[in-house]
Amino acid sequence: MIFKSLRLNIDIEDSAFNEIYPSRIKRLSERHWTPVMIARIAADYLVDKPNRKVLDIGAGVGKFCLIGAASTRGMFYGVEQRESLIKLSNKIALKHNIKNVEFIHSNITEITFSDYDAFYFYNSFFENIDTSCPIDKAILPKNELFLSYSNYVRDQLKKTPKGTKLVTYWSTWEEIPESFDLIDSVYDGILNFWEKKS
Repeated sequence: MIFKSLRLNIDIEDSAFNEIYPSRIKRLSERHWTPVMIARIAADYLVDKPNRKVLDIGAGVGKFCLIGAASTRGMFYGVEQRESLIKLSNKIALKHNIKNVEFIHSNITEITFSDYDAFYFYNSFFENIDTSCPIDKAILPKNELFLSYSNYVRDQLKKTPKGTKLVTYWSTWEEIPESFDLIDSVYDGILNFWEKKS
C-alpha cells in the first residue's frame, strides 16, 4: 500500500513508511535514513529523464532508493558496506515488487562513478567522526575514513561528465568538487542540489 501510494504521488508520513522495517531499524530512522519527503524531492531532481541511473552513496537500509524507484522512472542503485542492510533492502524490494532498484554490497572505494548518471549523498561517512548513535557494531568508526572516503567521492565526481546532477543532504561539502555549481538549496541549507558545469 505504501509503495502504491508513492507511485500515485500520494504523500506518505515517515512513521507509516518506516513500518516496513524491524523495530531496531525504525529507531535509527530519524538519525540515519532519509525522510520520505526529502527522498522524493531529491529523486525528482536527479531523474530528469527516464532510466537515469542514480547511485546512493551509502544506502543504509535502502530507504532513499526504494522511495526513488517507486516514485520516478529512474533506476536506483544503493551501495552499502553492511551485508545485513543489503539483505534487508533486497528483501523489501522483492516483497513489494520494486524492480528498478539494485543494492550493491561493497565499500564506496570499489565503485566507479562513470557507471552512473546522477548521485545522492546523505553524509554516510559522518558516522566515522560522530559515534553518538551507531548503526551497529559491525563497522568500527575511524576518523581518518571520513576524509579518505570524502576524497574518493570528490575524485570520482571530478571525472563525471558535464551536466551530472548531485543531491546532498546534511553534507559538509567535503566531497563536492569545484566543477559542481550549487543550483538550489532548501530546508535551511540542509538539502542541496548540484550540477556539474565544467
